[in-house]
Amino acid sequence: MIEKIDKRDRASQFRQRLARAMQDRDVSQSALARSIGVDRSTVSQLLTGAGARLPNAHVVGSCASALGVSADWLLGLSNRPESAAELLASSLTLTEAARALVDERIFEWHQEAAGYKIRYVPATLPDMLKTRAVLEWEYAPHLGRTADQAIGASADRLAWMRSAQSDYEIAMPLYELHSFAHATGYYEGLPLQVRLDQIDHLLSLCKQLYPRLRIYLFDAKRLYSAPVTIFGPLLCVFYAGSHYMAFRDRDRIEVFTLHFDRLVREAEMTARDFPTHLQQLRAEITQT
Repeated sequence: MIEKIDKRDRASQFRQRLARAMQDRDVSQSALARSIGVDRSTVSQLLTGAGARLPNAHVVGSCASALGVSADWLLGLSNRPESAAELLASSLTLTEAARALVDERIFEWHQEAAGYKIRYVPATLPDMLKTRAVLEWEYAPHLGRTADQAIGASADRLAWMRSAQSDYEIAMPLYELHSFAHATGYYEGLPLQVRLDQIDHLLSLCKQLYPRLRIYLFDAKRLYSAPVTIFGPLLCVFYAGSHYMAFRDRDRIEVFTLHFDRLVREAEMTARDFPTHLQQLRAEITQT
């Protein structure tokens, strides 16, 4: 929220911000005067005048347009110099999503959020926690020769998670793990030994990385979540199949952070319960 300030202070702030914008864009007084259709002496007065008087709206708007900043910022009504169009463009972006997580943009987002808690609702089991055999079963038919690249990218994510100072919270619906263990739905046809090795791999990772890695299971009959990753307070990214939809405005990030926190708070299986649940699933599929 912008503080209310005295008219004289606002006028002084306008002069300071106008001078800063001109310096940042290397625009001289003469060049600005030509751009906004006034005499150079008028621009000089805008920069050096005293008192509480502000220029009229037309001059303020013309200066803002010529310098690529917002009129609200020049007038001290906003702390963001970008125009409304620039703010909207930067707050929501669409990035094409590859079939596997080989897109370096994903890795860049993880690196950008290093040190922040990363909250993650995956579309399937998290790629960075999958064994090579599961990744080959899943991606090789679609990617052909690029399967090794996809698998390498997944290994890179896990290596990054091990070395980075970020905490990772992962929330998945209960049915996802059950479907995987029993090779139903998406995982139909996945060999038993591959599933057993994957469960053992998850158990090992949970032991190695807890509490920095915490996995929760929620009941999808009560709660729903689209695949989403929340990179601390910086970024919220939804997976929409062919594209990633990324938000950078704090209000939306806060909304989806609260949504994720509810998934954790109302989880049927907490991070402490997760290994026991895995062991129970393993026992079930070895007995059938």
